[in-house]
Amino acid sequence: MPVAHHVLTHGAGPAARHEALRHGDRSRTYAELAADVAAGADHLRATGTRPGQLVALTLNDPVDTLVALLAADRAGAVGLVGDPAWGHHQRAEVLRTLSPDVVVPLPLPRGLGSPPDPGPPPDGDAPAWAGFSSGSTGRPRAVVRSRRSWTGSFGHVDRLTGIRPDDTVLVTGPLASSLHCFAAVHALARGARVHLVDGRAGTTAALADADVAHVVPSRLDDLLDALDAGVPSRLRTVVVGGAGTDRAQRVRAAAHRLHVIAYYGAVELSFVAVDTGRGLRPFPEVDVEVRPQHGTRLGEVWVRSPWTCTGYLAGARGPLRTEAGWATVGDLADPPAPGDDAALVLRGRGDGAVLTAGATVVPEDVESALRPVPGVRDVVVTGAPHRRLGAVVVGIVEADDRPGLRAHLDRVARASLAPAQRPRRWYRLDALPRTSSGKAARAALGAAVAGTDPEVHLGLEVLR
Repeated sequence: MPVAHHVLTHGAGPAARHEALRHGDRSRTYAELAADVAAGADHLRATGTRPGQLVALTLNDPVDTLVALLAADRAGAVGLVGDPAWGHHQRAEVLRTLSPDVVVPLPLPRGLGSPPDPGPPPDGDAPAWAGFSSGSTGRPRAVVRSRRSWTGSFGHVDRLTGIRPDDTVLVTGPLASSLHCFAAVHALARGARVHLVDGRAGTTAALADADVAHVVPSRLDDLLDALDAGVPSRLRTVVVGGAGTDRAQRVRAAAHRLHVIAYYGAVELSFVAVDTGRGLRPFPEVDVEVRPQHGTRLGEVWVRSPWTCTGYLAGARGPLRTEAGWATVGDLADPPAPGDDAALVLRGRGDGAVLTAGATVVPEDVESALRPVPGVRDVVVTGAPHRRLGAVVVGIVEADDRPGLRAHLDRVARASLAPAQRPRRWYRLDALPRTSSGKAARAALGAAVAGTDPEVHLGLEVLR
């Protein structure tokens, strides 16, 4: 990760005694973290790691993972954070496919002395991080990014979020997710205190000492529930990635005087657009085009940006396409409204649309109509094959099993959705499966409903 130089600079300066990192009962000051990073880099070099090599990190503890990530950066290597939630077979397949030069499964040696001089700033164009994206197929693939594609955006993020060196920044998800990893390293680069927390309970317990939180929308709801219940907090800013916020969330946040910054991006593209309350506008230094698509009223989102990735590792194929300096991952949006400052209205990934009886149904449109139904915690809409119609729309709700829920959902669908948009089949789960970044695992749910992957067993219950 491209901030080892920043951390060593803090560790040798006025911030040396300030706490840099905390997770549970473990913590590091900036001096301790810098010493650990330097010692870890020395160990990697001594055991054969060379600049530019791919170093896969398969540790379970996030503090050990961050130290190893920074150590790989200090050694000039490219750190790749694995997901602790992966099973043994999935981890083995990922490592087999990517063939990293080095695998770090155990914590690196601790630093025993003072951290060394950080030396000159490293090369901004060198590859410095690789991260996973499940993409539209649900099969992890890894992209690689240059150092500058991360650090060059830090100043813009500072201005948008107001993060300061004396802040405590909550990071509420796994570091294998690029949005959480970015949150942690940006805060460390700024000299702030990073508090890594696990799940809803961890987030709630940490609110009293937090100034800024990085969350996905489902975690934002957990946070707002805690504040509504009177949990003490000094929180002033919430940064939301992974998907957009809705009006109800912003109203609830405003009641607690929270500044909400939501952004849209992708692992391949990094930041694309940001919403400070007026809808999505292009992120600084990013040009956005919505290009017309044949056969649909929607357009495909293309960006020209200094923050995009270099490409996929190991020759993997993915949704990223490039053309004359522009790039896309196939996301769809409404055609732009007249005016230079029109908001970007996203409509999901192109291959997520459901084609039923000649109509194109955008899942997000249906989900936004159904999500407010009482008792529904979340909902995913996908398609299931149909002999005559091509596909039918299917709704999968995260909700408790209660009488009348199906009838209520049908009433709302009839009242607010066009006939083609209304789900013809309904399923229920106590909890939707989620990716490492906190998003609903749409690909796995789609495969389960369609019966296209015999290895997917999610325990879907027919809602009657």
